[in-house]
Amino acid sequence: MRIAPDLRIAAAARGFVLLALGGPILWDRNVSAAVLLTALGTGWLLALSLELRAPRLRVPLVVLDAGFVGLVVGTDLSSQAVLGALAVPPFVAGLWRGLRGVLLALSAELTAVVVVGVASGGALSAEQSLTVFTWVAMGLALGMVATFVRGALRDDDPTAPYRHASDLLRELNHLSVGLSSGLEPRSLGGVILSTVLDDIPAAAISIHVPLDDHLAVLAAKSLSGGDLDRCADFAAAAWARDQPVVEDGSFAFPLEGHRTTIAVVSGAVPSGSSIGPDELRHRVGRLQLALEEQAVQLETGLLFEAFRDTATADERQRLSREMHDGVAQDIASLGYLVDALAAQAPTPEAESQLGMLRERITAIVSEVRRSVTTLRTTVGSSESLGTAIVGVTRNLSQSSGIPIEVTLDEQAQRLRPEVEAELFRITQEALNNAVKHAECRTIRVHCQVAAPYAAITVADDGKGLGEARSDSYGMGIMRERAHLIDADLAIEEPPGGGLTVSVRLSAESGHPPAAPTPETKQVSTTR
Repeated sequence: MRIAPDLRIAAAARGFVLLALGGPILWDRNVSAAVLLTALGTGWLLALSLELRAPRLRVPLVVLDAGFVGLVVGTDLSSQAVLGALAVPPFVAGLWRGLRGVLLALSAELTAVVVVGVASGGALSAEQSLTVFTWVAMGLALGMVATFVRGALRDDDPTAPYRHASDLLRELNHLSVGLSSGLEPRSLGGVILSTVLDDIPAAAISIHVPLDDHLAVLAAKSLSGGDLDRCADFAAAAWARDQPVVEDGSFAFPLEGHRTTIAVVSGAVPSGSSIGPDELRHRVGRLQLALEEQAVQLETGLLFEAFRDTATADERQRLSREMHDGVAQDIASLGYLVDALAAQAPTPEAESQLGMLRERITAIVSEVRRSVTTLRTTVGSSESLGTAIVGVTRNLSQSSGIPIEVTLDEQAQRLRPEVEAELFRITQEALNNAVKHAECRTIRVHCQVAAPYAAITVADDGKGLGEARSDSYGMGIMRERAHLIDADLAIEEPPGGGLTVSVRLSAESGHPPAAPTPETKQVSTTR
Protein backbone atom coordinates (compact mmCIF):
# COMPACT_ATOMS: atom_id res chain seq x y z
CA MET A 1 0.00 0.00 0.00
CA ARG A 2 1.33 3.42 -0.99
CA ILE A 3 1.27 5.79 2.00
CA ALA A 4 0.58 9.42 1.21
CA PRO A 5 3.37 11.91 2.06
CA ASP A 6 1.21 13.89 4.49
CA LEU A 7 0.37 10.69 6.39
CA ARG A 8 4.05 9.82 6.66
CA ILE A 9 4.83 13.29 7.98
CA ALA A 10 2.03 13.06 10.56
CA ALA A 11 3.25 9.65 11.75
CA ALA A 12 6.83 10.92 11.95
CA ALA A 13 5.77 14.00 13.95
CA ARG A 14 3.87 11.89 16.49
CA GLY A 15 6.73 9.43 16.81
CA PHE A 16 9.27 12.22 17.30
CA VAL A 17 7.19 13.86 20.05
CA LEU A 18 6.75 10.52 21.84
CA LEU A 19 10.51 9.96 21.80
CA ALA A 20 11.27 13.56 22.81
CA LEU A 21 8.88 13.40 25.76
CA GLY A 22 9.64 9.79 26.68
CA GLY A 23 13.38 10.29 27.22
CA PRO A 24 13.16 12.74 30.15
CA ILE A 25 10.18 10.86 31.64
CA LEU A 26 12.09 7.58 31.70
CA TRP A 27 15.20 9.31 33.02
CA ASP A 28 13.24 10.80 35.94
CA ARG A 29 11.26 7.56 36.41
CA ASN A 30 8.04 9.54 36.44
CA VAL A 31 5.42 6.77 36.57
CA SER A 32 2.30 8.97 36.24
CA ALA A 33 3.77 10.82 33.25
CA ALA A 34 4.76 7.49 31.68
CA VAL A 35 1.17 6.27 31.99
CA LEU A 36 -0.10 9.44 30.27
CA LEU A 37 2.52 9.09 27.55
CA THR A 38 1.52 5.45 27.00
CA ALA A 39 -2.11 6.53 26.64
CA LEU A 40 -1.07 9.17 24.09
CA GLY A 41 0.96 6.62 22.12
CA THR A 42 -1.94 4.15 22.08
CA GLY A 43 -4.40 6.81 20.95
CA TRP A 44 -2.09 8.05 18.20
CA LEU A 45 -1.48 4.50 16.98
CA LEU A 46 -5.23 3.95 16.72
CA ALA A 47 -5.67 7.31 14.95
CA LEU A 48 -2.91 6.42 12.48
CA SER A 49 -4.60 3.11 11.71
CA LEU A 50 -7.93 4.83 11.04
CA GLU A 51 -6.29 7.52 8.91
CA LEU A 52 -4.65 4.81 6.83
CA ARG A 53 -7.74 2.67 6.35
CA ALA A 54 -10.44 5.33 6.16
CA PRO A 55 -9.10 8.60 4.66
CA ARG A 56 -12.63 10.05 4.69
CA LEU A 57 -12.54 10.04 8.51
CA ARG A 58 -9.59 12.42 8.66
CA VAL A 59 -11.75 15.49 9.22
CA PRO A 60 -13.61 14.13 12.29
CA LEU A 61 -10.36 12.56 13.47
CA VAL A 62 -8.84 16.05 13.60
CA VAL A 63 -11.31 17.02 16.30
CA LEU A 64 -11.23 13.64 18.08
CA ASP A 65 -7.43 13.55 18.16
CA ALA A 66 -7.21 17.08 19.56
CA GLY A 67 -9.91 16.38 22.14
CA PHE A 68 -8.18 13.15 23.18
CA VAL A 69 -4.81 14.88 23.67
CA GLY A 70 -6.49 17.65 25.66
CA LEU A 71 -8.24 15.02 27.78
CA VAL A 72 -5.01 13.17 28.57
CA VAL A 73 -3.01 16.34 29.30
CA GLY A 74 -5.80 17.89 31.39
CA THR A 75 -5.98 14.79 33.59
CA ASP A 76 -2.73 15.77 35.36
CA LEU A 77 -1.66 19.35 34.64
CA SER A 78 0.89 19.10 37.42
CA SER A 79 2.90 16.75 35.18
CA GLN A 80 4.33 19.23 32.72
CA ALA A 81 6.37 16.56 30.97
CA VAL A 82 3.51 15.67 28.59
CA LEU A 83 2.25 19.19 27.92
CA GLY A 84 4.37 19.29 24.77
CA ALA A 85 1.88 16.88 23.19
CA LEU A 86 -0.51 19.83 22.81
CA ALA A 87 1.56 21.02 19.83
CA VAL A 88 0.94 17.84 17.81
CA PRO A 89 -2.84 17.95 16.96
CA PRO A 90 -2.70 21.44 15.35
CA PHE A 91 0.26 20.31 13.23
CA VAL A 92 -1.52 17.16 12.04
CA ALA A 93 -4.74 19.11 11.47
CA GLY A 94 -2.83 21.61 9.30
CA LEU A 95 -1.66 18.73 7.11
CA TRP A 96 -5.21 17.38 6.71
CA ARG A 97 -7.38 20.49 6.49
CA GLY A 98 -5.15 23.57 6.38
CA LEU A 99 -5.84 26.63 8.53
CA ARG A 100 -9.43 25.58 9.17
CA GLY A 101 -8.22 22.28 10.64
CA VAL A 102 -5.66 24.07 12.82
CA LEU A 103 -8.35 26.27 14.36
CA LEU A 104 -10.65 23.27 14.92
CA ALA A 105 -7.86 21.31 16.64
CA LEU A 106 -6.87 24.23 18.87
CA SER A 107 -10.48 24.78 19.92
CA ALA A 108 -11.04 21.09 20.67
CA GLU A 109 -7.89 20.56 22.73
CA LEU A 110 -8.24 23.84 24.65
CA THR A 111 -11.82 22.99 25.54
CA ALA A 112 -10.83 19.49 26.69
CA VAL A 113 -7.85 20.74 28.75
CA VAL A 114 -9.89 23.39 30.56
CA VAL A 115 -12.94 21.19 31.20
CA VAL A 116 -10.95 18.16 32.42
CA GLY A 117 -8.45 20.30 34.33
CA VAL A 118 -11.18 22.18 36.18
CA ALA A 119 -13.10 18.96 36.85
CA SER A 120 -9.97 17.26 38.23
CA GLY A 121 -8.38 19.93 40.41
CA GLY A 122 -10.45 23.11 40.33
CA ALA A 123 -9.44 26.31 38.59
CA LEU A 124 -6.13 26.37 36.69
CA SER A 125 -3.30 28.21 38.38
CA ALA A 126 -1.54 31.10 36.70
CA GLU A 127 1.53 28.93 36.07
CA GLN A 128 -0.54 26.11 34.56
CA SER A 129 -2.45 28.54 32.38
CA LEU A 130 0.79 30.12 31.13
CA THR A 131 2.29 26.70 30.34
CA VAL A 132 -0.81 25.55 28.49
CA PHE A 133 -0.94 28.82 26.54
CA THR A 134 2.75 28.47 25.60
CA TRP A 135 2.30 25.01 24.13
CA VAL A 136 -0.95 25.96 22.40
CA ALA A 137 0.84 28.93 20.82
CA MET A 138 3.57 26.54 19.71
CA GLY A 139 0.86 24.31 18.23
CA LEU A 140 -0.57 27.28 16.32
CA ALA A 141 2.86 28.07 14.86
CA LEU A 142 3.44 24.45 13.87
CA GLY A 143 -0.05 24.32 12.39
CA MET A 144 0.75 27.28 10.13
CA VAL A 145 3.93 25.49 9.02
CA ALA A 146 1.89 22.35 8.31
CA THR A 147 -0.56 24.40 6.24
CA PHE A 148 2.34 25.59 4.07
CA VAL A 149 3.68 22.03 3.78
CA ARG A 150 0.22 20.84 2.76
CA GLY A 151 0.14 23.35 -0.09
CA ALA A 152 3.60 22.31 -1.26
CA LEU A 153 2.65 18.63 -1.21
CA ARG A 154 -0.48 19.31 -3.23
CA ASP A 155 1.50 21.23 -5.84
CA ASP A 156 3.63 18.12 -6.41
CA ASP A 157 0.69 15.70 -6.34
CA PRO A 158 -0.71 14.97 -9.83
CA THR A 159 -3.96 13.70 -8.30
CA ALA A 160 -4.55 16.86 -6.27
CA PRO A 161 -6.65 18.63 -8.96
CA TYR A 162 -8.85 15.53 -9.22
CA ARG A 163 -9.32 15.30 -5.48
CA HIS A 164 -10.13 18.99 -5.31
CA ALA A 165 -12.56 18.63 -8.22
CA SER A 166 -14.11 15.64 -6.47
CA ASP A 167 -14.74 17.73 -3.37
CA LEU A 168 -16.27 20.53 -5.43
CA LEU A 169 -18.50 18.18 -7.42
CA ARG A 170 -19.67 16.47 -4.24
CA GLU A 171 -20.52 19.85 -2.81
CA LEU A 172 -22.28 20.83 -6.05
CA ASN A 173 -24.40 17.67 -5.93
CA HIS A 174 -25.36 18.53 -2.38
CA LEU A 175 -26.23 22.12 -3.26
CA SER A 176 -28.15 21.20 -6.42
CA VAL A 177 -31.05 20.01 -4.26
CA GLY A 178 -31.80 23.65 -3.42
CA LEU A 179 -31.57 24.94 -7.00
CA SER A 180 -35.32 25.22 -7.48
CA SER A 181 -35.01 27.38 -10.62
CA GLY A 182 -32.78 24.91 -12.45
CA LEU A 183 -29.51 25.56 -14.29
CA GLU A 184 -30.61 25.92 -17.93
CA PRO A 185 -29.44 29.41 -19.06
CA ARG A 186 -32.06 29.85 -21.81
CA SER A 187 -34.90 29.11 -19.40
CA LEU A 188 -33.44 31.43 -16.77
CA GLY A 189 -32.97 34.11 -19.42
CA GLY A 190 -36.58 33.70 -20.52
CA VAL A 191 -37.76 34.20 -16.93
CA ILE A 192 -35.74 37.42 -16.72
CA LEU A 193 -37.26 38.72 -19.96
CA SER A 194 -40.77 37.91 -18.70
CA THR A 195 -40.06 39.84 -15.51
CA VAL A 196 -38.89 42.86 -17.52
CA LEU A 197 -41.95 42.71 -19.80
CA ASP A 198 -44.23 42.73 -16.76
CA ASP A 199 -42.85 46.16 -15.88
CA ILE A 200 -41.91 47.56 -19.30
CA PRO A 201 -44.21 46.64 -22.24
CA ALA A 202 -41.59 46.38 -24.98
CA ALA A 203 -41.99 45.66 -28.68
CA ALA A 204 -38.63 43.89 -28.71
CA ILE A 205 -36.48 42.65 -25.86
CA SER A 206 -33.38 40.48 -25.60
CA ILE A 207 -30.75 39.33 -23.15
CA HIS A 208 -27.12 39.08 -24.25
CA VAL A 209 -24.23 37.30 -22.55
CA PRO A 210 -20.50 37.68 -23.24
CA LEU A 211 -18.86 35.32 -25.72
CA ASP A 212 -15.11 35.92 -26.10
CA ASP A 213 -14.79 39.56 -27.19
CA HIS A 214 -18.44 40.16 -28.16
CA LEU A 215 -22.01 39.56 -27.00
CA ALA A 216 -24.24 36.65 -27.98
CA VAL A 217 -28.02 36.43 -27.77
CA LEU A 218 -29.21 34.15 -24.98
CA ALA A 219 -32.96 34.77 -25.42
CA ALA A 220 -35.14 37.26 -27.27
CA LYS A 221 -38.81 38.17 -27.74
CA SER A 222 -40.22 40.39 -30.44
CA LEU A 223 -43.65 41.64 -31.41
CA SER A 224 -44.64 42.96 -34.81
CA GLY A 225 -42.45 45.95 -35.60
CA GLY A 226 -39.89 45.12 -32.92
CA ASP A 227 -36.28 45.87 -33.79
CA LEU A 228 -33.92 43.30 -32.28
CA ASP A 229 -30.95 44.81 -34.11
CA ARG A 230 -31.45 48.04 -32.18
CA CYS A 231 -31.61 46.00 -28.98
CA ALA A 232 -28.24 44.48 -29.86
CA ASP A 233 -26.71 47.94 -30.42
CA PHE A 234 -27.97 49.21 -27.07
CA ALA A 235 -26.76 46.03 -25.34
CA ALA A 236 -23.26 46.63 -26.70
CA ALA A 237 -23.34 50.23 -25.48
CA ALA A 238 -24.50 49.26 -21.97
CA TRP A 239 -21.87 46.51 -21.80
CA ALA A 240 -19.08 48.88 -22.84
CA ARG A 241 -20.12 51.50 -20.25
CA ASP A 242 -21.16 48.95 -17.60
CA GLN A 243 -24.16 51.11 -16.77
CA PRO A 244 -27.77 51.54 -17.96
CA VAL A 245 -28.46 53.29 -21.27
CA VAL A 246 -31.87 54.88 -21.98
CA GLU A 247 -32.49 56.86 -25.18
CA ASP A 248 -35.33 57.41 -27.69
CA GLY A 249 -37.58 54.73 -26.25
CA SER A 250 -34.85 52.09 -26.13
CA PHE A 251 -33.04 50.86 -23.03
CA ALA A 252 -30.32 48.50 -21.90
CA PHE A 253 -28.90 47.69 -18.48
CA PRO A 254 -26.25 45.24 -17.20
CA LEU A 255 -27.05 42.40 -14.81
CA GLU A 256 -24.63 41.95 -11.93
CA GLY A 257 -23.91 38.39 -10.90
CA HIS A 258 -22.11 37.18 -7.79
CA ARG A 259 -18.88 38.98 -8.62
CA THR A 260 -19.11 40.56 -12.05
CA THR A 261 -21.43 41.67 -14.85
CA ILE A 262 -22.77 38.54 -16.52
CA ALA A 263 -25.41 39.75 -19.00
CA VAL A 264 -27.16 42.74 -20.54
CA VAL A 265 -30.92 43.17 -20.94
CA SER A 266 -32.00 45.47 -23.77
CA GLY A 267 -35.31 46.41 -25.30
CA ALA A 268 -37.40 49.00 -27.09
CA VAL A 269 -40.88 50.24 -26.21
CA PRO A 270 -43.35 50.57 -29.11
CA SER A 271 -43.72 53.93 -30.80
CA GLY A 272 -46.39 56.08 -29.21
CA SER A 273 -45.89 54.48 -25.79
CA SER A 274 -47.08 56.49 -22.79
CA ILE A 275 -43.83 55.74 -20.94
CA GLY A 276 -41.67 58.86 -21.05
CA PRO A 277 -37.86 58.98 -20.82
CA ASP A 278 -37.78 59.75 -17.07
CA GLU A 279 -40.31 57.04 -16.24
CA LEU A 280 -38.45 54.55 -18.43
CA ARG A 281 -35.17 55.39 -16.70
CA HIS A 282 -36.84 54.95 -13.31
CA ARG A 283 -38.26 51.54 -14.24
CA VAL A 284 -34.91 50.38 -15.62
CA GLY A 285 -33.18 51.27 -12.35
CA ARG A 286 -35.86 49.49 -10.35
CA LEU A 287 -35.58 46.38 -12.50
CA GLN A 288 -31.82 46.30 -12.21
CA LEU A 289 -32.17 45.99 -8.42
CA ALA A 290 -35.12 43.60 -8.57
CA LEU A 291 -33.28 41.16 -10.86
CA GLU A 292 -30.20 40.71 -8.64
CA GLU A 293 -31.33 37.30 -7.39
CA GLN A 294 -32.21 36.06 -10.88
CA ALA A 295 -28.87 37.38 -12.18
CA VAL A 296 -27.01 35.19 -9.67
CA GLN A 297 -29.12 32.20 -10.78
CA LEU A 298 -28.25 32.94 -14.42
CA GLU A 299 -24.56 33.25 -13.59
CA THR A 300 -24.65 29.86 -11.88
CA GLY A 301 -26.35 28.31 -14.92
CA LEU A 302 -23.79 29.81 -17.32
CA LEU A 303 -20.87 28.56 -15.20
CA PHE A 304 -22.36 25.07 -14.96
CA GLU A 305 -22.95 24.98 -18.71
CA ALA A 306 -19.37 26.08 -19.42
CA PHE A 307 -18.10 23.32 -17.12
CA ARG A 308 -20.34 20.73 -18.77
CA ASP A 309 -19.27 21.78 -22.28
CA THR A 310 -15.58 21.61 -21.34
CA ALA A 311 -15.97 18.17 -19.81
CA THR A 312 -17.92 16.93 -22.84
CA ALA A 313 -15.33 18.27 -25.28
CA ASP A 314 -12.48 16.63 -23.34
CA GLU A 315 -14.32 13.30 -23.32
CA ARG A 316 -14.99 13.48 -27.07
CA GLN A 317 -11.30 14.15 -27.69
CA ARG A 318 -10.33 11.21 -25.48
CA LEU A 319 -12.73 8.87 -27.26
CA SER A 320 -11.47 9.97 -30.67
CA ARG A 321 -7.87 9.25 -29.63
CA GLU A 322 -8.84 5.81 -28.30
CA MET A 323 -10.68 4.96 -31.51
CA HIS A 324 -7.91 6.23 -33.78
CA ASP A 325 -4.99 4.66 -31.91
CA GLY A 326 -6.81 1.49 -30.85
CA VAL A 327 -9.78 0.21 -32.83
CA ALA A 328 -8.84 1.77 -36.19
CA GLN A 329 -5.25 0.48 -36.06
CA ASP A 330 -6.35 -3.02 -35.01
CA ILE A 331 -8.87 -3.28 -37.83
CA ALA A 332 -6.35 -1.94 -40.35
CA SER A 333 -3.86 -4.60 -39.25
CA LEU A 334 -6.51 -7.24 -39.96
CA GLY A 335 -6.66 -5.89 -43.51
CA TYR A 336 -2.93 -6.47 -43.94
CA LEU A 337 -3.36 -10.04 -42.68
CA VAL A 338 -6.17 -10.64 -45.18
CA ASP A 339 -3.93 -9.29 -47.99
CA ALA A 340 -1.25 -11.81 -47.01
CA LEU A 341 -3.75 -14.67 -46.97
CA ALA A 342 -5.20 -13.60 -50.34
CA ALA A 343 -1.74 -13.70 -51.89
CA GLN A 344 -1.50 -17.39 -50.92
CA ALA A 345 -5.13 -18.37 -51.53
CA PRO A 346 -5.38 -22.06 -52.54
CA THR A 347 -8.40 -21.61 -54.82
CA PRO A 348 -10.00 -18.77 -56.84
CA GLU A 349 -13.09 -19.06 -54.65
CA ALA A 350 -11.05 -18.46 -51.50
CA GLU A 351 -9.30 -15.53 -53.15
CA SER A 352 -12.67 -14.02 -54.07
CA GLN A 353 -14.01 -14.44 -50.55
CA LEU A 354 -10.87 -12.90 -49.07
CA GLY A 355 -11.23 -10.00 -51.49
CA MET A 356 -14.79 -9.42 -50.29
CA LEU A 357 -13.55 -9.54 -46.68
CA ARG A 358 -10.83 -7.01 -47.54
CA GLU A 359 -13.42 -4.63 -49.01
CA ARG A 360 -15.56 -4.97 -45.90
CA ILE A 361 -12.59 -4.22 -43.63
CA THR A 362 -11.74 -1.15 -45.73
CA ALA A 363 -15.33 0.09 -45.37
CA ILE A 364 -15.20 -0.42 -41.58
CA VAL A 365 -11.92 1.48 -41.32
CA SER A 366 -13.47 4.36 -43.30
CA GLU A 367 -16.48 4.35 -40.98
CA VAL A 368 -14.25 4.45 -37.88
CA ARG A 369 -12.28 7.34 -39.35
CA ARG A 370 -15.50 9.22 -40.05
CA SER A 371 -16.52 8.66 -36.44
CA VAL A 372 -13.15 10.00 -35.27
CA THR A 373 -13.66 13.10 -37.43
CA THR A 374 -17.17 13.51 -35.99
CA LEU A 375 -15.88 13.35 -32.43
CA ARG A 376 -13.00 15.74 -32.99
CA THR A 377 -14.87 18.41 -34.98
CA THR A 378 -16.51 21.13 -32.87
CA VAL A 379 -17.63 24.73 -33.24
CA GLY A 380 -14.66 26.63 -31.90
CA SER A 381 -14.76 30.04 -30.26
CA SER A 382 -12.90 31.59 -33.18
CA GLU A 383 -14.93 30.06 -36.05
CA SER A 384 -18.57 30.43 -36.88
CA LEU A 385 -21.21 27.72 -37.12
CA GLY A 386 -21.09 27.89 -40.91
CA THR A 387 -17.31 27.54 -40.97
CA ALA A 388 -17.51 24.42 -38.80
CA ILE A 389 -20.17 22.93 -41.09
CA VAL A 390 -17.97 23.61 -44.14
CA GLY A 391 -15.09 21.82 -42.42
CA VAL A 392 -17.05 18.66 -41.65
CA THR A 393 -18.66 18.55 -45.11
CA ARG A 394 -15.25 18.85 -46.74
CA ASN A 395 -13.97 15.84 -44.77
CA LEU A 396 -17.09 13.80 -45.51
CA SER A 397 -16.96 14.62 -49.22
CA GLN A 398 -13.31 13.62 -49.46
CA SER A 399 -13.80 10.34 -47.60
CA SER A 400 -17.07 9.30 -49.26
CA GLY A 401 -16.66 10.70 -52.78
CA ILE A 402 -20.13 12.26 -52.61
CA PRO A 403 -20.33 15.92 -53.74
CA ILE A 404 -21.64 18.15 -50.94
CA GLU A 405 -22.73 21.71 -51.74
CA VAL A 406 -22.93 24.20 -48.86
CA THR A 407 -24.67 27.59 -48.98
CA LEU A 408 -23.95 29.96 -46.12
CA ASP A 409 -25.93 33.03 -45.11
CA GLU A 410 -24.50 34.22 -41.78
CA GLN A 411 -24.60 37.54 -40.02
CA ALA A 412 -21.75 38.65 -37.79
CA GLN A 413 -23.59 38.23 -34.50
CA ARG A 414 -23.08 34.75 -33.01
CA LEU A 415 -25.51 32.39 -31.31
CA ARG A 416 -24.79 31.08 -27.84
CA PRO A 417 -22.01 28.40 -27.85
CA GLU A 418 -24.30 25.62 -26.58
CA VAL A 419 -26.89 26.49 -29.27
CA GLU A 420 -24.26 26.47 -32.02
CA ALA A 421 -22.93 23.15 -30.70
CA GLU A 422 -26.34 21.44 -30.80
CA LEU A 423 -27.15 22.81 -34.27
CA PHE A 424 -23.78 21.62 -35.49
CA ARG A 425 -24.29 18.11 -34.07
CA ILE A 426 -27.74 17.88 -35.65
CA THR A 427 -26.27 18.88 -39.02
CA GLN A 428 -23.41 16.46 -38.58
CA GLU A 429 -25.75 13.57 -37.81
CA ALA A 430 -27.93 14.38 -40.82
CA LEU A 431 -24.86 14.45 -43.08
CA ASN A 432 -23.53 11.16 -41.71
CA ASN A 433 -26.90 9.50 -42.24
CA ALA A 434 -27.02 10.73 -45.84
CA VAL A 435 -23.51 9.49 -46.56
CA LYS A 436 -24.01 6.07 -44.93
CA HIS A 437 -27.60 5.16 -45.78
CA ALA A 438 -29.12 7.37 -48.50
CA GLU A 439 -27.16 6.00 -51.50
CA CYS A 440 -27.33 9.54 -52.87
CA ARG A 441 -25.39 11.28 -55.62
CA THR A 442 -25.43 14.80 -54.13
CA ILE A 443 -26.02 16.43 -50.74
CA ARG A 444 -27.00 20.08 -50.35
CA VAL A 445 -26.66 22.05 -47.10
CA HIS A 446 -28.15 25.48 -46.50
CA CYS A 447 -27.14 27.33 -43.31
CA GLN A 448 -28.83 30.64 -42.44
CA VAL A 449 -27.98 32.40 -39.16
CA ALA A 450 -29.22 35.78 -37.96
CA ALA A 451 -29.07 35.55 -34.16
CA PRO A 452 -31.26 34.70 -32.37
CA TYR A 453 -32.69 33.02 -35.49
CA ALA A 454 -31.17 30.10 -37.36
CA ALA A 455 -32.26 27.63 -40.03
CA ILE A 456 -30.23 24.70 -41.38
CA THR A 457 -31.37 22.29 -44.09
CA VAL A 458 -29.63 19.08 -45.22
CA ALA A 459 -31.14 17.61 -48.41
CA ASP A 460 -30.04 14.57 -50.44
CA ASP A 461 -31.28 12.90 -53.64
CA GLY A 462 -31.07 9.36 -52.28
CA LYS A 463 -33.60 6.62 -51.59
CA GLY A 464 -35.44 8.40 -48.79
CA LEU A 465 -36.08 7.49 -45.18
CA GLY A 466 -36.82 3.80 -45.57
CA GLU A 467 -37.68 1.53 -42.66
CA ALA A 468 -36.14 2.45 -39.31
CA ARG A 469 -33.72 -0.13 -37.90
CA SER A 470 -34.17 -1.29 -34.29
CA ASP A 471 -30.55 -0.36 -33.50
CA SER A 472 -30.77 3.12 -35.05
CA TYR A 473 -30.90 6.08 -32.66
CA GLY A 474 -29.80 8.93 -34.96
CA MET A 475 -33.23 10.48 -35.54
CA GLY A 476 -34.12 10.29 -31.86
CA ILE A 477 -30.85 11.92 -30.85
CA MET A 478 -31.42 14.75 -33.35
CA ARG A 479 -34.88 15.37 -31.87
CA GLU A 480 -33.42 15.39 -28.34
CA ARG A 481 -30.78 17.92 -29.37
CA ALA A 482 -33.40 20.13 -31.00
CA HIS A 483 -35.55 19.96 -27.88
CA LEU A 484 -32.60 21.06 -25.70
CA ILE A 485 -32.40 24.39 -27.55
CA ASP A 486 -36.15 24.80 -28.22
CA ALA A 487 -35.67 24.30 -31.95
CA ASP A 488 -38.06 22.72 -34.47
CA LEU A 489 -36.82 19.63 -36.32
CA ALA A 490 -38.55 18.48 -39.52
CA ILE A 491 -37.75 15.32 -41.50
CA GLU A 492 -39.49 15.16 -44.89
CA GLU A 493 -39.40 13.10 -48.07
CA PRO A 494 -39.94 15.46 -51.05
CA PRO A 495 -42.13 14.25 -53.97
CA GLY A 496 -39.08 14.03 -56.21
CA GLY A 497 -37.29 11.61 -53.87
CA GLY A 498 -34.52 11.91 -51.34
CA LEU A 499 -34.72 13.21 -47.79
CA THR A 500 -34.69 16.69 -46.25
CA VAL A 501 -33.76 17.36 -42.62
CA SER A 502 -34.47 20.90 -41.40
CA VAL A 503 -33.85 22.46 -38.01
CA ARG A 504 -35.13 25.95 -37.22
CA LEU A 505 -34.47 28.15 -34.23
CA SER A 506 -36.55 31.30 -33.83
CA ALA A 507 -37.83 33.69 -31.21
CA GLU A 508 -41.43 33.55 -30.04
CA SER A 509 -42.49 35.97 -32.76
CA GLY A 510 -41.77 33.38 -35.42
CA HIS A 511 -40.14 35.97 -37.68
CA PRO A 512 -37.90 34.40 -40.32
CA PRO A 513 -34.20 35.26 -40.43
CA ALA A 514 -33.17 38.48 -42.10
CA ALA A 515 -32.77 38.60 -45.83
CA PRO A 516 -29.43 37.43 -47.26
CA THR A 517 -26.61 39.87 -46.69
CA PRO A 518 -23.42 40.44 -48.67
CA GLU A 519 -21.82 37.79 -46.44
CA THR A 520 -23.85 35.07 -48.18
CA LYS A 521 -21.57 32.74 -50.12
CA GLN A 522 -21.70 29.47 -52.05
CA VAL A 523 -19.22 26.79 -51.01
CA SER A 524 -18.71 23.64 -53.05
CA THR A 525 -17.01 20.70 -51.35
CA THR A 526 -17.13 18.39 -54.33
CA ARG A 527 -14.40 15.85 -54.28
